[in-house]
Amino acid sequence: MGEQLKLKGKIIMAFFIMIIMPILLISITASTIVGFQMQSIHKTYDVETETLEVITNPIKILNRLTRGVYNEIKLIALKAPEMFEDWEFIQDLNTEVRNKYSFITVRKNGEFIYAGDKNKLSMISNSLPDFGVYDTDVDGGIYVGGKHPFLVKAQDFYFLDGAEGTIFVITDLNVLVPQIKAVAIQSMVSFLVIISLTASLLTLWIYRSIVRPINVLRIATNQIREGDLDYSVHLDTQDEIGQLCNDFERMRIQLKQLIEDRLKYEEDMKELISNISHDLKTPLTAIKGYAEGLTDGVADTPEKQDKYLKTICAKANDMSVLVDELAFYAKIDCDTVPYSFVEINLYEYFNDCIDDLKLDLEVKNITISFINEVEKSVRVIADAEQLKRLINNIIGNSVKYLDKKYGMIQIRLYDIGEYIQVEIEDNGSGIYSEDIPYIFDRFFRADASRNSKKGGSGLGLAISKKIIEDHSGRIWAKSEIGKGTTILFTLKKVIKE
Repeated sequence: MGEQLKLKGKIIMAFFIMIIMPILLISITASTIVGFQMQSIHKTYDVETETLEVITNPIKILNRLTRGVYNEIKLIALKAPEMFEDWEFIQDLNTEVRNKYSFITVRKNGEFIYAGDKNKLSMISNSLPDFGVYDTDVDGGIYVGGKHPFLVKAQDFYFLDGAEGTIFVITDLNVLVPQIKAVAIQSMVSFLVIISLTASLLTLWIYRSIVRPINVLRIATNQIREGDLDYSVHLDTQDEIGQLCNDFERMRIQLKQLIEDRLKYEEDMKELISNISHDLKTPLTAIKGYAEGLTDGVADTPEKQDKYLKTICAKANDMSVLVDELAFYAKIDCDTVPYSFVEINLYEYFNDCIDDLKLDLEVKNITISFINEVEKSVRVIADAEQLKRLINNIIGNSVKYLDKKYGMIQIRLYDIGEYIQVEIEDNGSGIYSEDIPYIFDRFFRADASRNSKKGGSGLGLAISKKIIEDHSGRIWAKSEIGKGTTILFTLKKVIKE
């Protein structure tokens, strides 16, 4: 199917249909009606004529009906007027014109001495011209209007006794005029029917192509206003209204997604507040208990006092980390973190990171190692501070979920073309395969009931994912229950020409 008409094209087409279609239909209908009436006139009067002529000058057509008889009367008036006193001859003339809806009348000295149709004569007798008034040189006769129209032809002559005489050929127009009126009435009715039909078809077409889609859109708007964001709008048209409906459908989907995201965000915020409350409550309780122990004198030796103070400091530090992590996620979620991208030698950078982490990890019986499979001169584009935050988040998670007496963390670097692939593997408890696709979602915890005891906001890996995406890389995970987890991410290399 070809490209559908645009709204502008439909309006233009409707305009031309409104003009051309009525003209075409009226022409066909008028031709049919007039042709039928012309056949009727020809059959009735036995006269051939043009369509336009019978409408514009019907008197001229009627004149032809009695022209032969009238010419014969004129000739007799000149050569043998005495024949007009032969009533048998007059009767024959009357019989001849009667088939042409006419009759003969003879007047002598103002008195009618013969009438071919007395009833019709009584209707027109006072309107007949006097002797010597009718101009016989004018062809066509005299039209006598009124309630009963007639066409009158007259011929003056003198009787044998010298009396003034006039013979009339009178044609009744009540037969042809109604036919002409019928043509006009039928044409007018046809015109009205055609206009009504055209208007109805155009109205139906406009309704189907314009009004109905707008009604569909209006219903959808009402449904959305009532809160039903699942009410879908589908139209097959490709015009402006169809495009509007498609835009409306996309808006509905985006609005629904926005609301769902908002509800999800609110649920996440509730969970975050719950997690933060729980994670803050634990160190706060410890701080309060040890502080009361110092105040009440429970710590009665320098060793106990030192232990209490170190515990209070450690718990305060845990609280500070939680608050900082939450504040940083708020910034990174709003894209307000100012990155400072520079070229970093990855080999040297990871050596420094491992040196910083090694001592703290050894205290917890965790061994960290580094395997470099790239050239030592390879550099990447990164923000050193945010990259360190990323590594600390990943290793912090590894430490948190290590369930072995001796832990192991291994960092590996691989060259994969335009990117360097970093792998951080541990020998912890592992992650269930169905949970792996969601571990980078904010506030996600693989086992909320168990992991709530571990503490944390559930934002570490979500922050890590955002940092890597802002570095134009990607991050993913591999894990096996009981054997450990590997977090993999890529960083873009600096390629020298």
